[in-house]
Amino acid sequence: MESFAKHLKQIPMPASVTSYEAKKKELLAHPIVSRLLADNPAIDDAVINMNVTRIYQLVKEDNHCNHCPGLDRCPNDQVGYYTRLSTQEVHGRTQLNEHKVMCMKLRAKQSNDEIRKRIRSFYIDEQLLEQGYDSDEILEMDPKREKAVATLSDYMHRTVNEGLPKRGLYLVGEFGTGKTYLMCYFLSEMAKFGFSGVIVYMPDFMEDLKAMFHDPQKLKDTIEMMKHTDLLIFDDIGAENMNPWLRDHVLGSILNYRMNRKPTFYTSNYDLDRLELHFSFTNKEGEEEDKGKRIMERIRTFVDEVKVNGVNKRKKRA
Repeated sequence: MESFAKHLKQIPMPASVTSYEAKKKELLAHPIVSRLLADNPAIDDAVINMNVTRIYQLVKEDNHCNHCPGLDRCPNDQVGYYTRLSTQEVHGRTQLNEHKVMCMKLRAKQSNDEIRKRIRSFYIDEQLLEQGYDSDEILEMDPKREKAVATLSDYMHRTVNEGLPKRGLYLVGEFGTGKTYLMCYFLSEMAKFGFSGVIVYMPDFMEDLKAMFHDPQKLKDTIEMMKHTDLLIFDDIGAENMNPWLRDHVLGSILNYRMNRKPTFYTSNYDLDRLELHFSFTNKEGEEEDKGKRIMERIRTFVDEVKVNGVNKRKKRA
């Protein structure tokens, strides 16, 4: 075992404190050691001298935690853990046992990691899923969204307390009013209660699906994931370049499975009537009114339309 004096020399002390006994006194006077000794009167000098390495580790890591530089720069021997000591009587003698305790920052990170595992996003800024604003902060950013935020909050409350409904929401509004932001907030909050979710930015995702046409297994896996996730969000629907295959065999298949099973959500610059016109015309086939109506029946029947008012945030940033 390394000597007590050697460990005492490693502990930063004022220049005026030079003697061995003074350093020992300083170590034992550290608040965390003082509490340990007060709670465990059986710890005497003999026990201390036998466990100097453990006591030194306790003090060192407690100092680190009191001046925590962040989890990514944790200086403790085991990142995200700190040392604690407990006593045990063995054959009539007091023994100090060392154990590691997970810090709050690591617990929070692991909790957030578990939440994020429940969410899949395609072509959505990941920061939107991690900002963590609450509804009051969202309203402060733009009070004009009050009705939309209230509807979303009510939907979340009912879902958490009553279970997953069959109807979703259709958020419609002008460019830059925060529809995507609200849906990311919604998805992140619901993931905290154990719900899985997928959010896709439709213009880019539709192009990606076209490329999957030559990879049938990947296409099948993607469609199955979107069929079975608890919460599915199609962001900016109506802005994609649609063709009959995407409309009828991909989007139609997903919506046909989910209706009467799980809710689907949408954000769009188009109201439901304009979205029907969008689905009724494709670049290759021209006008297909009946097929547009068919896909819209799977949307219109299972959503409540929510108007999102507000200031165009993109123009403000520009």
